[in-house]
Amino acid sequence: MTDAIGGKGVTTTPDPGPEPDAAVMPTEPAVTRVVLVDDHRAFSEALALAIDRHPDLACVGTPTTIAEALATIQRTAPDVVLLDIYLPDGDGIEAIPGIRALQPGARILVMTGHTDVDVMARAASAGASGFLPKENSIGAVLDAIRAARDGQMLVDGSTLAAILGRVGRALVGGRGSAMGATHLTVRERDVLDLMGQGLDPHAIATRLAISLHTCRGYQKSILAKLDAHSQLEAVVVAARRGLIARLER
Repeated sequence: MTDAIGGKGVTTTPDPGPEPDAAVMPTEPAVTRVVLVDDHRAFSEALALAIDRHPDLACVGTPTTIAEALATIQRTAPDVVLLDIYLPDGDGIEAIPGIRALQPGARILVMTGHTDVDVMARAASAGASGFLPKENSIGAVLDAIRAARDGQMLVDGSTLAAILGRVGRALVGGRGSAMGATHLTVRERDVLDLMGQGLDPHAIATRLAISLHTCRGYQKSILAKLDAHSQLEAVVVAARRGLIARLER
């Protein structure tokens, strides 16, 4: 899925690995709070009803504009935000930094009716966690909300390759910038490479023969070092800095 764009600007250091898994007592799953930002009332109301039928999910707001969305997010502190691109008062993608400022831990799924790679690259660079086709079934939307909640990167392999290809061409063309050296451990580089191939945390943990808890610890460290808010944003930032080993399959 990716061709080499090099490993420049990388310093590897010995990798002690995260702390061993701690014993965790079983608990009831927390309710995932969802804000749905879309100006199509019939769609929003139907999806909100579907979300609220499930005990592990709750729709806590259905704003129709960017201004309403920011106020709702500040008031409700959602875990997942479903965000339409075309809103009455502006471009939904341009609202992502404001959402991040209010709720840094929120997973933002951009709802799309098309596969414009430039639009997707912009959303990924802004901090989106993934993309949700508006023609998806209700069941697929609910699965996507849960996957986003669990930290998965919601973008298919071909779309991710296209986004990274666009980022790579911008860098080669002088429109991107390779930023300063990023100090990743050897194992963090391994995890990042697999993230760049579109693998989810479970698949990465299996491939590297580590626990899911340990894998997520590496991913958390990678996001912090790359100053990224989502795995998708981290992969885009890594591509810009020349940290993703392969750009196309």
